[in-house]
Amino acid sequence: MSQHKSEENRLNDIKKYDIVVKRLQERGVELKDIAELTLGLQRQYLPNLEYEDALEHVKKVIMKREVQNAALTGIELDCLAEKGLLSEPLSSMLLNDYGLYGVDEVLALAIVNVYGSIGFTNFGYIDKLKPGIIGEIDKKGKEEGKCHTFLDDIIGAIAAAAASSIAHRFAE
Repeated sequence: MSQHKSEENRLNDIKKYDIVVKRLQERGVELKDIAELTLGLQRQYLPNLEYEDALEHVKKVIMKREVQNAALTGIELDCLAEKGLLSEPLSSMLLNDYGLYGVDEVLALAIVNVYGSIGFTNFGYIDKLKPGIIGEIDKKGKEEGKCHTFLDDIIGAIAAAAASSIAHRFAE
Protein backbone atom coordinates (compact mmCIF):
# COMPACT_ATOMS: atom_id res chain seq x y z
CA MET A 1 0.00 0.00 0.00
CA SER A 2 2.72 2.49 0.88
CA GLN A 3 4.54 1.59 -2.37
CA HIS A 4 1.41 2.53 -4.37
CA LYS A 5 1.01 5.80 -2.47
CA SER A 6 4.68 6.63 -3.03
CA GLU A 7 4.29 5.97 -6.77
CA GLU A 8 1.17 8.13 -6.92
CA ASN A 9 2.92 11.04 -5.20
CA ARG A 10 5.91 10.70 -7.51
CA LEU A 11 3.77 11.00 -10.64
CA ASN A 12 1.23 13.52 -9.37
CA ASP A 13 2.14 16.91 -7.95
CA ILE A 14 -0.71 18.95 -6.44
CA LYS A 15 1.51 21.96 -5.78
CA LYS A 16 2.53 22.24 -9.45
CA TYR A 17 -1.05 21.46 -10.45
CA ASP A 18 -2.17 24.61 -8.63
CA ILE A 19 0.59 26.64 -10.30
CA VAL A 20 -0.39 25.39 -13.77
CA VAL A 21 -4.06 26.23 -13.16
CA LYS A 22 -3.08 29.70 -11.92
CA ARG A 23 -0.81 30.34 -14.91
CA LEU A 24 -3.54 29.24 -17.31
CA GLN A 25 -5.98 31.61 -15.59
CA GLU A 26 -3.46 34.47 -15.78
CA ARG A 27 -3.31 33.84 -19.53
CA GLY A 28 -7.12 33.89 -19.85
CA VAL A 29 -7.87 30.16 -19.76
CA GLU A 30 -10.15 28.41 -17.28
CA LEU A 31 -10.35 24.66 -16.80
CA LYS A 32 -14.00 24.85 -17.85
CA ASP A 33 -12.85 26.10 -21.26
CA ILE A 34 -10.64 23.05 -21.69
CA ALA A 35 -13.41 20.75 -20.43
CA GLU A 36 -15.75 22.15 -23.10
CA LEU A 37 -13.17 21.31 -25.77
CA THR A 38 -12.81 17.81 -24.33
CA LEU A 39 -16.56 17.34 -24.35
CA GLY A 40 -16.66 18.44 -27.98
CA LEU A 41 -14.04 15.87 -28.92
CA GLN A 42 -15.90 12.99 -27.26
CA ARG A 43 -19.59 13.91 -27.63
CA GLN A 44 -20.14 12.00 -30.91
CA TYR A 45 -18.68 8.83 -29.40
CA LEU A 46 -20.24 9.18 -25.95
CA PRO A 47 -23.47 11.19 -26.34
CA ASN A 48 -24.30 10.85 -22.63
CA LEU A 49 -20.93 12.21 -21.50
CA GLU A 50 -21.42 14.93 -18.90
CA TYR A 51 -19.47 18.16 -18.56
CA GLU A 52 -18.41 17.11 -15.05
CA ASP A 53 -16.79 13.96 -16.46
CA ALA A 54 -14.84 16.02 -19.00
CA LEU A 55 -13.71 18.43 -16.28
CA GLU A 56 -12.62 15.53 -14.06
CA HIS A 57 -10.43 14.18 -16.87
CA VAL A 58 -8.94 17.62 -17.59
CA LYS A 59 -7.94 17.85 -13.93
CA LYS A 60 -6.56 14.31 -14.06
CA VAL A 61 -4.40 15.21 -17.06
CA ILE A 62 -3.05 18.38 -15.44
CA MET A 63 -2.17 16.38 -12.34
CA LYS A 64 0.43 14.45 -14.35
CA ARG A 65 3.93 15.74 -13.71
CA GLU A 66 5.01 15.45 -17.36
CA VAL A 67 2.00 17.55 -18.39
CA GLN A 68 2.77 20.11 -15.70
CA ASN A 69 6.37 20.44 -16.84
CA ALA A 70 5.41 20.88 -20.49
CA ALA A 71 2.67 23.41 -19.67
CA LEU A 72 4.90 25.47 -17.37
CA THR A 73 7.72 25.49 -19.93
CA GLY A 74 5.51 26.61 -22.80
CA ILE A 75 3.68 29.27 -20.82
CA GLU A 76 6.97 30.64 -19.51
CA LEU A 77 8.45 30.88 -23.01
CA ASP A 78 5.38 32.82 -24.19
CA CYS A 79 5.71 35.20 -21.23
CA LEU A 80 9.44 35.72 -21.77
CA ALA A 81 8.79 36.51 -25.44
CA GLU A 82 6.19 39.13 -24.46
CA LYS A 83 8.65 40.75 -22.06
CA GLY A 84 11.38 40.85 -24.72
CA LEU A 85 13.62 38.57 -22.69
CA LEU A 86 14.47 36.11 -25.47
CA SER A 87 17.27 36.66 -27.96
CA GLU A 88 16.85 36.69 -31.72
CA PRO A 89 15.83 34.93 -33.80
CA LEU A 90 13.78 33.00 -31.20
CA SER A 91 12.03 36.13 -29.95
CA SER A 92 10.65 37.01 -33.39
CA MET A 93 9.70 33.42 -34.16
CA LEU A 94 7.61 33.19 -30.98
CA LEU A 95 6.09 36.68 -31.19
CA ASN A 96 5.05 36.02 -34.80
CA ASP A 97 4.02 32.37 -34.20
CA TYR A 98 6.26 31.39 -37.09
CA GLY A 99 4.59 28.51 -38.92
CA LEU A 100 7.72 26.43 -39.45
CA TYR A 101 8.92 26.75 -35.83
CA GLY A 102 7.10 23.57 -34.72
CA VAL A 103 8.58 23.27 -31.23
CA ASP A 104 5.25 24.38 -29.76
CA GLU A 105 3.59 21.33 -31.33
CA VAL A 106 6.43 19.07 -30.21
CA LEU A 107 5.94 20.23 -26.62
CA ALA A 108 2.20 19.63 -26.97
CA LEU A 109 2.87 16.10 -28.21
CA ALA A 110 4.67 15.39 -24.94
CA ILE A 111 1.33 16.06 -23.24
CA VAL A 112 -0.85 13.96 -25.54
CA ASN A 113 1.63 11.10 -25.56
CA VAL A 114 0.77 10.41 -21.91
CA TYR A 115 -2.48 8.77 -23.13
CA GLY A 116 -1.29 6.96 -26.24
CA SER A 117 -1.79 7.29 -29.97
CA ILE A 118 -5.43 8.40 -29.79
CA GLY A 119 -4.14 11.60 -28.23
CA PHE A 120 -2.17 12.40 -31.37
CA THR A 121 -5.24 12.24 -33.61
CA ASN A 122 -7.32 14.23 -31.13
CA PHE A 123 -4.61 16.90 -30.96
CA GLY A 124 -4.17 17.11 -34.73
CA TYR A 125 -7.90 17.55 -35.17
CA ILE A 126 -8.30 20.24 -32.51
CA ASP A 127 -5.09 22.06 -33.53
CA LYS A 128 -6.34 22.34 -37.11
CA LEU A 129 -9.88 23.52 -36.27
CA LYS A 130 -8.96 25.73 -33.27
CA PRO A 131 -12.44 25.64 -31.69
CA GLY A 132 -13.54 27.64 -28.66
CA ILE A 133 -10.87 29.03 -26.37
CA ILE A 134 -8.07 27.80 -28.66
CA GLY A 135 -9.23 30.09 -31.47
CA GLU A 136 -9.71 32.97 -29.05
CA ILE A 137 -6.24 32.54 -27.56
CA ASP A 138 -4.67 32.11 -31.00
CA LYS A 139 -6.28 35.37 -32.17
CA LYS A 140 -5.22 37.28 -29.03
CA GLY A 141 -1.70 35.98 -29.49
CA LYS A 142 -1.48 37.80 -32.82
CA GLU A 143 -2.01 41.19 -31.15
CA GLU A 144 1.01 43.48 -30.83
CA GLY A 145 3.22 42.49 -27.91
CA LYS A 146 1.25 39.31 -27.17
CA CYS A 147 2.54 35.77 -27.51
CA HIS A 148 0.44 32.62 -27.27
CA THR A 149 2.60 30.45 -29.51
CA PHE A 150 2.75 27.66 -26.93
CA LEU A 151 -0.48 28.38 -25.04
CA ASP A 152 -2.95 27.43 -27.77
CA ASP A 153 -1.14 24.13 -28.32
CA ILE A 154 -0.93 23.41 -24.58
CA ILE A 155 -4.68 23.95 -24.23
CA GLY A 156 -5.39 21.74 -27.23
CA ALA A 157 -3.04 19.05 -25.95
CA ILE A 158 -4.64 18.99 -22.50
CA ALA A 159 -8.11 18.72 -24.07
CA ALA A 160 -6.91 16.00 -26.46
CA ALA A 161 -5.27 14.06 -23.63
CA ALA A 162 -8.41 14.37 -21.49
CA ALA A 163 -10.52 13.11 -24.41
CA SER A 164 -8.12 10.18 -24.77
CA SER A 165 -8.36 9.45 -21.06
CA ILE A 166 -12.15 9.38 -21.41
CA ALA A 167 -11.93 7.09 -24.44
CA HIS A 168 -9.72 4.67 -22.49
CA ARG A 169 -12.08 4.74 -19.52
CA PHE A 170 -15.21 4.08 -21.54
CA ALA A 171 -13.72 1.71 -24.13
CA GLU A 172 -15.84 -1.36 -24.73
